[in-house]
Amino acid sequence: MQIFEGILSDRGSKYAVSGGPVTSKAEAAAFIKSLCRAKKFAKATHNTWAVLLPDGTPLKNDDGESGAGMVILRMLEREALLGEIVVVTRWYGGTRLGGDRFRRVQDCVRHYLDHRA
Repeated sequence: MQIFEGILSDRGSKYAVSGGPVTSKAEAAAFIKSLCRAKKFAKATHNTWAVLLPDGTPLKNDDGESGAGMVILRMLEREALLGEIVVVTRWYGGTRLGGDRFRRVQDCVRHYLDHRA
């Protein structure tokens, strides 16, 4: 599991991105559960994620950030990245970001893709 904290902030909201290998829906759920064992991530406003399983099956979860899972999934599809979950975590800062929230999700996923081991 790789975690990049403090990637960016926008109007008080703070973001992190994490990811790692998964091969099934159960492993994706276990990854999220493991991430949320850290109190900081458990208390986050949103832990949105997506993965393309090794067989190409897409999985995503918006965790209340409507549409964010699809943004992550589309980026993974463009990269043809199979078997690696990407989770964008947001701690809400009190100001609604509107459509900018999707740009922040894209920024986080791009950071992950550019810096993963």
